[in-house]
Amino acid sequence: MIKVLLAEDHSIVRAGLRRIVEETDDMVVVAEAASGEEAIVQAGTTLPDVAVIDISMPGMDGLEVISRLECDFPKLPVLVLTMHEEAQYAVRAINAGASGYVTKRSAPEELVKAIRKVYNGGRFLCDAAAEALALHMAAGKGGISPMDCLSNREIQVLRCLALGQNNHEIADNYNISIKTVDTYRSRLLNKLNLRNNAELSRFAIQNRLIDI
Repeated sequence: MIKVLLAEDHSIVRAGLRRIVEETDDMVVVAEAASGEEAIVQAGTTLPDVAVIDISMPGMDGLEVISRLECDFPKLPVLVLTMHEEAQYAVRAINAGASGYVTKRSAPEELVKAIRKVYNGGRFLCDAAAEALALHMAAGKGGISPMDCLSNREIQVLRCLALGQNNHEIADNYNISIKTVDTYRSRLLNKLNLRNNAELSRFAIQNRLIDI
């Protein structure tokens, strides 16, 4: 049996994923997690064969979880599950160490196939992510996107600001100082050539970094 860890902060979505996985004859969900921190703890406790990680979770987000899991459990394949079909998310996830990338829209049809593929040492990209990556690479010949200039932490702070969180809340989320949050905000404004939080929020919405 392939032992699967599911990390997803929405319990209803998690229940649906569990149902998809356990309808197979060769898989079992050995642990669930509602946050990145919990996913790392559960990985150490249950020793799954595959970790399915939502890239957008509260606290430590999916990219940080992937990096930590790769460091602590180098033989554990990580399959990213996300609502994001944009190329920059797939690129960052794979660069962080993910073995596969599946969107929630494609999960009912492709999740089981993806788990089997990464469990057997392969790589998996859902059709939407593969198409987005191909377009991203083609567009890259003519220049780079503003998103490509941002670090993972800058994207995290950008998402939080766009969601209306203040510096203190963001600092608590990522265990950094308020001054550091303000530094990231200044960098974002400079790199994106924007003037204030409203324009940062508009940029985040246009690039589908947050739901509206």
